[in-house]
Amino acid sequence: MLHCFCYCFQRNEARSTIVIFNYFRQRRHLKRIDALHESLGIPMDYARLRKLPLCPEASDLCSIGPDIFEREQRMIPQAANAWRSMRTSAAGDHIELQVVSAFRSVEYQAGILRNKLEKGQRISEILMVSAAPGFSEHHTGCALDLTTPGCAVLEEDFEQSKAFEWLMENAGRFGFSLSFPRDNPHGVAFEPWHWAWKD
Repeated sequence: MLHCFCYCFQRNEARSTIVIFNYFRQRRHLKRIDALHESLGIPMDYARLRKLPLCPEASDLCSIGPDIFEREQRMIPQAANAWRSMRTSAAGDHIELQVVSAFRSVEYQAGILRNKLEKGQRISEILMVSAAPGFSEHHTGCALDLTTPGCAVLEEDFEQSKAFEWLMENAGRFGFSLSFPRDNPHGVAFEPWHWAWKD
């Protein structure tokens, strides 16, 4: 009986340690996000107004090969497997899906915003098309920006492509969905190229 009690106590103690560790890790992450938002001039009520969840930054990532710019791209393993299956299935229907970008770190996302600010864009304009650091689905390692030959990259014209039509009909079978359709509740511009995998 004492052995059972000690075992249960150790398990509970280990579980408590994990909970405490995760709590402090999340607090550090939030402080980091707050500091970046302050430096970029992102309004404090951004998350509440946009109804966007804080996205965890993935660490367990694997390669999905190069994007159209020959940069190595990564996703979490489950999403990467789903992407490979979806791309193969599309190819079987004579549709070529190409990656523009996949995983992006919080710092990389902050760099995107900084570059736009340096070019004279206002933060309100930037946040219509780029998520604030900490709130991009790309941080999770589950999101992809896609294109197809003959389409301008990251343009609404992608909606007119056979690739987009195929995705609308088939992406759900592989766990992918369009994150920002027209008139989405997040106030984010329509992004026909942005697809995210959910378990």
